[in-house]
Amino acid sequence: MNIIVCVKQVPDTNDIKIDPVTNTLIREGVESILNPFDTYAVEEALRLKEIHGGKVTAITMGPPQADKVLKEVVSLGVDEIFLLSDRKFAGADTWATSNTLAAAIRKIGAYDLVLFGQQAIDGDTAQVGPGVATHLGLPQTCFVRKIEKIENGKVVCQRLMEDGHDVVEMSLPAVITVVKEINTPRLPSLRGKKNARQAVPEVWNAEMLGLDENTIGLNGSPTHVVEIFSPEHHKDGQKFEGTPEESAELIISTLKSITL
Repeated sequence: MNIIVCVKQVPDTNDIKIDPVTNTLIREGVESILNPFDTYAVEEALRLKEIHGGKVTAITMGPPQADKVLKEVVSLGVDEIFLLSDRKFAGADTWATSNTLAAAIRKIGAYDLVLFGQQAIDGDTAQVGPGVATHLGLPQTCFVRKIEKIENGKVVCQRLMEDGHDVVEMSLPAVITVVKEINTPRLPSLRGKKNARQAVPEVWNAEMLGLDENTIGLNGSPTHVVEIFSPEHHKDGQKFEGTPEESAELIISTLKSITL
């Protein structure tokens, strides 16, 4: 079984900066980490490989320094890594990002599953996984908490719902996004750390993926961030002083005077 995991390098949530002109995240010079939700997707891919054999391939899109997260997943046991890096990819929204990732997955070729974490902590949209499935024309299930079985060209999984879970069966190949309830990610082994130091990702740009400049990056993004700001919090209150009885009367009087 060949599994592709899409991972993302995200800014540390304690050090997020926004470009005031483009309203996009400033990534250069900002401490970055592997998206925490993606660690569960990587772990699930490795567990499936241990059961069914095959290999696990990881893809990320980002600047050259994004190879850091690819080396990190190699330390966990990922076999093959690809970095999609091109200035033309910069500023991509979820549609343009999923289009680029889908092109890379087509180029890789033979695969049975494509796994994602449920969402990235910098955007919180949870749209890229379903977007890739749409671009590839594949069945998809989001927010999976358990993969029950894979056999006879089908995968059966539990999809987390507000009031419980659904059991979903899909034909392979398919796209799955997983929630953190699915497993407990492993720690890297000493051999894994050694492999990570030696790992060099294959780098693909827009030309190598055969992508039109109008379908990638900021140019190919149908959605644009108009403004980013921190919401203002107003704490309006009124203090009632006096005995408990007097305060109660004042509260009741005030509530009666409010026109709903």
